[in-house]
Amino acid sequence: MSKSTNEELMALIEKAVAGDKKSLETVLSSVQELVFNLSLRMLGTFPDAEDASQDILIKVMTHLSSYKGESAFSTWVFRIAANHLKDYKKHMFAKFPLSFEFYGDDIEHADIRNVPDLTQDVEKSILAEELKLSCTNVMLQCLDAESRCIFILGTMFKIDSRIAGDILGITPEAYRQRLVRVRRKMADFLSEYCGEYGKGKCRCADRVNYAILSHRLTPNQLCFTEAAALGQTALKVKEAMEEIDDLSQAFSFCKAYEPPERLKKFVEEFLNGTSYSVVTNA
Repeated sequence: MSKSTNEELMALIEKAVAGDKKSLETVLSSVQELVFNLSLRMLGTFPDAEDASQDILIKVMTHLSSYKGESAFSTWVFRIAANHLKDYKKHMFAKFPLSFEFYGDDIEHADIRNVPDLTQDVEKSILAEELKLSCTNVMLQCLDAESRCIFILGTMFKIDSRIAGDILGITPEAYRQRLVRVRRKMADFLSEYCGEYGKGKCRCADRVNYAILSHRLTPNQLCFTEAAALGQTALKVKEAMEEIDDLSQAFSFCKAYEPPERLKKFVEEFLNGTSYSVVTNA
């Protein structure tokens, strides 16, 4: 961020803390996408990510006066969001935790051949893409919360190790070492089981009906493919992918999604409601 841009942001924050609603809305809009995408990767589903994002944005509002500009504003927001999400217990996968062993066993032993057509006239290719994107996020739930956060910061957001370490409260060296280990774990799993990017037998198109039957996919509710992707993946997929670690980069981890309209409306309604006074009184 340039000096002039940083000065403009600090001026907006000062106005927001002083009670200017328009400035506060602008500040929150600048980090809303960041907060939602981190929440989506950490929690795995759109509804849970939306709920957590609301909580995080409220924390940003109520603690805004404590931001003094010692670090980038995005780093400060990342720290609030990461701390909140690592301890978040209200999401689906906190109640039904996953593991790589469970995931792999389901791939190896699920009976996907004797399932009727449940696509409800939705194109199978669209459902397969939805399943792939969903699988990407659900697979992250096989990691413990801190490892998941490390992987997301390094793989999706590509945050420098010094900044990531600051966000997580660990040294840059510890962050880099843990990132290598967790990326290897993800890449090993993809290589063994995923037929899309590895040598495994699991292919999204073959598992569409099974996913619908097991309530992992809903034809009339395609959250990921309907969530207007915000551009190309941050890292191009190599044709050969000689290095196994490319697998963890290639499997859609870098896609970003537009926050739901409900989340945008939440900010607007919050600012126009009685709870807004909490910000200026913080």
